[in-house]
Amino acid sequence: MANRLLGVISALPEEFAHLSDQSGASSEIGGLTFWRGQIGGREAVFVESGAGKVNAGVATALLLDRFGCRALMLCGVAGGLDPTLGVGDIVIGTGNIQHDYGTEKDDGYVHIQPGSRPSLGGEWTPGYFVPQPVVARLRAALGGLTLEPLPEQIGVGRREPKISFGAILTGDSFLNSERTRRRLFERFGAHAVEMEGGAVAQVARRWGDDIPVVNIRCLSDLAGAESHLDFRAFLPVAARYASQVAHRLAPVI
Repeated sequence: MANRLLGVISALPEEFAHLSDQSGASSEIGGLTFWRGQIGGREAVFVESGAGKVNAGVATALLLDRFGCRALMLCGVAGGLDPTLGVGDIVIGTGNIQHDYGTEKDDGYVHIQPGSRPSLGGEWTPGYFVPQPVVARLRAALGGLTLEPLPEQIGVGRREPKISFGAILTGDSFLNSERTRRRLFERFGAHAVEMEGGAVAQVARRWGDDIPVVNIRCLSDLAGAESHLDFRAFLPVAARYASQVAHRLAPVI
């Protein structure tokens, strides 16, 4: 836990702004800037990776190899898949699943574990899951946490964000389709979709199965036909709410 150096990844500057105190030394590697600092009183290395799986994978490999991080946290925004959740709600990933790796067939898409050979077929393996003891620590750490109600200008009412645990999907496309949103939720039962977490988890597994990857996302949109409008309007606010949860959970990852 706290004796492991924590690597903290955000894809976008709006997400990164609420996380790093940038109090320590910085390093430039491969076009990325890595900052040493603290989050929730814990020593950490922070990086703004850029969007997408390749960017996230590069940042993860450098955190693990160059800095020796042995716990990882992603923090930012995502699109909602679960119809019971709304804009402003927060999802903590119990698993990270890449929804766009597999075999395209006339009768549908066969999902397989990233890194395996699609041409050989094979059984579906559902991503990378957070160990139950880690999930239990995360749940316990959230006890007593109160988030301020969502601002009026978001248009969802002055309610406190809901915090839920569930699987998070990853793919290299921004989801702006109600039909695809329904299909992904029916297929996976996941709570949210974004563009980095599955890649971070895949790279971390290369270093061993004892590196926890905790993905914290505030829903900036509902991944449907109007998601491009919701995302732009709510991104800065959603990033701030996600960071509040990240500061609370960082010490127990």
